[in-house]
Amino acid sequence: MSYPDYVKLVEVGPRDGLQNEKSQVPTEVKVELVNRLAAAGFANVEAGSFVSPKWVPQMADSAAVMGAIERRQGTIYSVLTPNMKGFEAAVEAGADEVLIFGAASEAFSQKNINCSIAESIERFAPVARAAHDAGIRLRGSISCSLGCPYQGEVAPEAVVDVARRYLDLGCVEVDVADTIGVGTPRQTAAVMAAVARVVPVERIAGHFHDTYGQSLANIVAAMQVGVAIFHASVAGLGGCPYAKGATGNVATEDVLYMLHGMGIRTGVDLDAVVGIGLWISQRIGRRNESRAGNALAAREAAACR
Repeated sequence: MSYPDYVKLVEVGPRDGLQNEKSQVPTEVKVELVNRLAAAGFANVEAGSFVSPKWVPQMADSAAVMGAIERRQGTIYSVLTPNMKGFEAAVEAGADEVLIFGAASEAFSQKNINCSIAESIERFAPVARAAHDAGIRLRGSISCSLGCPYQGEVAPEAVVDVARRYLDLGCVEVDVADTIGVGTPRQTAAVMAAVARVVPVERIAGHFHDTYGQSLANIVAAMQVGVAIFHASVAGLGGCPYAKGATGNVATEDVLYMLHGMGIRTGVDLDAVVGIGLWISQRIGRRNESRAGNALAAREAAACR
């Protein structure tokens, strides 16, 4: 079985991970989290989101976070931008990459943004043109690629359709996201292979939530198709309000432990990420969801006794 020699990890903890936290996380903690993650070697860090504070109050200080972080050469700092207002704020904040997001499920699109999939993509056209004109990277994320909380199964053709539209808009990467964490390896491989028929496989990313504990297996299945970009969240930060019992994004420490154990390079310091996971979990008063992180920390503590 063939696997990539190198995998690019996109750390989404500061944005996708923290945005569902009910208690406001101090700006200085967010800034330190981004700085620590960049220093650990991530090529890409999602640092904030320029959406309405009414909908995502946790991200209301994204401009302040972007203004205070220490920019590391070679690191791409990404932000979520659903419209031109958000894009303009992202440009002013110095974002290297903007992220647009739509769903592969009509039911999800209608219930969450009150429009069809096609209409949602059309709304991104001005953002895409502006990003192109400004020389800013554009990335597109496809929610509910492996299942929807409202309609259930999602046809691979629906994911492919959105991927094709993103490619037409000029997205340099297309994220295939299992928003509610219901996907399994064979399904993941089939969807990734379908998307790879319209998007070059080196521009496809896997974004998995670990609700049913399938994320690592799904990453392996995606790598077997040729995908070599994955998203992860330190300490398993995050969650999905649409899936009862969701445990959030796959933990970065778990992904790193697996990839490094397979001899796959990432350029990321696993020990540093373990420390970051322990630190952020303590700072925001939540349980560290990373099994590898907790095990490695316990082993280190035992060795120091």
